[in-house]
Amino acid sequence: MTDREARGEDRVVGLLLAAGGGRRLGGRPKALLPHRGRPLVEHAVGVLRAGGCARVHVVLGADADVVRERARLDGCVIVTNPEWESGMGTSLRAGLGSLAGTGARAALVSLVDQPGIGAEAVARVLAAGGGGSALVSAVYDGVRGHPVLLGADHWAGVAATASGDRGARAYLKEHARAITLVECGDVARPFDIDTPDDLVHLE
Repeated sequence: MTDREARGEDRVVGLLLAAGGGRRLGGRPKALLPHRGRPLVEHAVGVLRAGGCARVHVVLGADADVVRERARLDGCVIVTNPEWESGMGTSLRAGLGSLAGTGARAALVSLVDQPGIGAEAVARVLAAGGGGSALVSAVYDGVRGHPVLLGADHWAGVAATASGDRGARAYLKEHARAITLVECGDVARPFDIDTPDDLVHLE
């Protein structure tokens, strides 16, 4: 048994939602936006790994075949969501579904379009709990955001309520008292890359 396995870190899988088509960006898939010389999806995978997720599942949708060709996603489990246009909820359901039979006890969910959230925030949320009953959320000045850690006991409930672009929001609201909140505002910025004006955050 490795040290990582002994700590249970291999039982938490990083789940990156990267299916968006960038409608407000003129139809540019968010996974392929350039950041530091490479596609944004590569950066997001690197953040999850640097933060402590040894295993990463990536949910693709818009131009999934092109993303596979252009982005180096070696070692990742690639999940294609054919319903990506219906919103992030479908990608979350697809990603959680891909974890069946993997032995994972929790999923640490992050979004491809939040490059201001780095490895330190991932590590903090990961350290706060990785068991099957865990619910952990990063907060920024008290406001919940990503990454979010979902223990396996919650996956069915999350999948049942995930719809549109709301993802796990409804489930987390219902179970708010059970969530461990981890302040990350001192180490990360939770902005989204949604419009052309937001592209200034990319390098």
